[in-house]
Amino acid sequence: MNAQRVHVTGVVQGVGFRPYVWTLARRHALSGWVRNSSSGVDIALEGADDDLGRFLTELEAGGPPQARIDTIDAAPAPSAGYTGFEILESKHEPDVALPVAADLATCGDCLAEMRSPADRRHRYPFINCTNCGPRYTIVRDIPYDRARTTMAGFEMCPDCRREYDDPADRRFHAQPVACPACGPQVWLEVDGRRESEGDDAVRATRARLAAGEVVAIKGLGGFHLACDATSPAAVARLRERKHREEKPLALMAADLDAVARHAVVSDAAADMLGSVARPVVLLPARAPSSIAPEVAPGRREHGFMLPYTPLHHLLLEPEAGFPEVLVMTSANLTDEPIVHRNDAARARLASIADAMLLHDRPIHVRADDSVVAEWRGRPYPFRRARGYAPLPVRLPFAGPRVLAFGGDLKNTFCLTRDRHALLGHHIGDLEHHENTCALEEAIEHYERLFRISPEVVAHDLHPDYHSTRRALERGGRDGLRTVAVQHHHAHVASCMAEHGLDRDERVLGVSFDGTGYGPDGTIWGGEFLVAGYRDFERVCHLEAVGLPGGDAATRRPYRIALSWLRHAGVAWTPDLAPVREADDDELALLESQLRSGVNVPRSSGAGRLFDAVSSLLGICHRASYEAQAASELEAAAAPAETGSYPFTVIGDVVDPAPAIGAIVEDLRRGVAAPIASARFHRGLAMMTRDVCRRLRDAHGLARVALTGGVWQNRLLLGLAVELLVDEGFEVLLHEHVPANDGGLALGQAVVAIAETSERAR
Repeated sequence: MNAQRVHVTGVVQGVGFRPYVWTLARRHALSGWVRNSSSGVDIALEGADDDLGRFLTELEAGGPPQARIDTIDAAPAPSAGYTGFEILESKHEPDVALPVAADLATCGDCLAEMRSPADRRHRYPFINCTNCGPRYTIVRDIPYDRARTTMAGFEMCPDCRREYDDPADRRFHAQPVACPACGPQVWLEVDGRRESEGDDAVRATRARLAAGEVVAIKGLGGFHLACDATSPAAVARLRERKHREEKPLALMAADLDAVARHAVVSDAAADMLGSVARPVVLLPARAPSSIAPEVAPGRREHGFMLPYTPLHHLLLEPEAGFPEVLVMTSANLTDEPIVHRNDAARARLASIADAMLLHDRPIHVRADDSVVAEWRGRPYPFRRARGYAPLPVRLPFAGPRVLAFGGDLKNTFCLTRDRHALLGHHIGDLEHHENTCALEEAIEHYERLFRISPEVVAHDLHPDYHSTRRALERGGRDGLRTVAVQHHHAHVASCMAEHGLDRDERVLGVSFDGTGYGPDGTIWGGEFLVAGYRDFERVCHLEAVGLPGGDAATRRPYRIALSWLRHAGVAWTPDLAPVREADDDELALLESQLRSGVNVPRSSGAGRLFDAVSSLLGICHRASYEAQAASELEAAAAPAETGSYPFTVIGDVVDPAPAIGAIVEDLRRGVAAPIASARFHRGLAMMTRDVCRRLRDAHGLARVALTGGVWQNRLLLGLAVELLVDEGFEVLLHEHVPANDGGLALGQAVVAIAETSERAR
């Protein structure tokens, strides 16, 4: 008999890893034990050499479905004479940590039990097992045991305890395990009064939704606001109360067949919808559809998700007279953090919801729904939150522990430890104080959960960002070194890190977004960079034009269109849509501002160019949410059009003035907006290829990273990738974090690691 000790790291807790090891060891006639520790899973094994070898071979092949193994370290050990194989209590170790599992959608076995009248969990809204249920949103600390989750207050009944203690049971050490006798309960409140409980509350909620009411529903990572997506009146009522005038609303349907009746669902999209992460997936809309146009005005796609909790499945059960599709949008006032506590829901949602479906399982960490698009058969992330956070991104190199604060829009943060980048869930826009508080709470939780005391703080270069001020406050308070990272450099570095590029690699970074602070004090956003992790060079960029009124111009795209017309030498004549949008007094004011330069910051932002063209084509003059004008411009484009508009490149500046002039000429010839939109997209893609070709000749780099929020435009992305690949470029795209500002923190972190390590040499 020989003995070995094995240590496994990765996402190996909360995913059924110990019972998997227990079963595997017994299959190979091995004795010993397995236990969780703060740093992973420890295994002691004794048995014949061949059996030990077969055990390790199978373990290295994978583990349970939701596990993500990083390392398996096995070493000979002295024999202890074990006579069986058992699962030991967890071992707590100070200052060590490992990744925590993300929340898992309800598995098929639990759904079958929930739907069986003979099962003791029949129609129980909180059924779960080792393979599914809440994880990240309920965990307070590690190791991941029930006492360190929000389930600690629910004492298991004898039946649940029996399942929990049996290694052969599917619910062995499933920390949220519960049943109607001992677990969380659901109830419906109307005007602060408890109207019904249990399954009666679920049925009453369905009746209210069918009647066109708005109901606040407590879910896994927070509350949703739900209504009948096929009722224009119900959707309009929700929008009015939530103060969300036009931004698209997320949808939930019972199954793939229901989704496919309203959207085009490819095989790859079906896999994303049905994955354990259950993100919102952006899908092309079908026409005709019974979904109210008010759900996504000005768009040709819908964001669909499938039920991911037992309560969702009960609420969405198909039945005659019940809506096939529900709006299921985050429960908050516009741009505030998602509500996740019952008392906060009563205080903040009473003016929006006609009723509230509540439960008593506390949510420790709020987590919005993740959003992905399908792009060429794979997920393309827009928002990384529930189902993905806090799963780590593996870094290409290690360094000091860094806390990166991200940006002010679509904020996320990042903490690093060894070669793990632990990205926080989506926080939102930090101009709202509530979101800034949510950021601080989330950072504190991550530091405790993953035992990370930062050594370096990274932040955006913009001195007036809320995230920058918070970062500098934290650095000053704790005496930590702070590293300012230019916005577009961070975008490029995040894409490089996702692809595991080595410390000394360099790429051509095409960083297109709306706004980023440049080292020269101007607003950048249409950037071609030669970049590594430690530094970058701005080698080409879009022409900068004035934004009359500053931030006000981003909400009034017609102002940016007028600025571009002036730059292109096109007179402001009444036949042009942005000219008609402003009255004579405003036109005079804008002309004076542009002439004097007073309150007219200059921007090279590609996103601002999209805003201008959207207004010029009469598509969107006033934006009620970020990137609305650009999104509607993309949606309007004619897919079969192959024409393009010209851009001029002089030295290191790309001037879109010829494209603006050509658009005006086309409009005056009667060319329709969809044709002009498609020509603008293709022209921008061709310009990107041409500039990259010039830069390859000058710098010898054939690897291009496309990053920044503008690249979430899938039409532009597809055109540019095809053109670049045809020219022999290797194109890097985002796979794990969004191309938008939701990926900034990862880039800030790796830049800070590289810079700090270089200084230490």
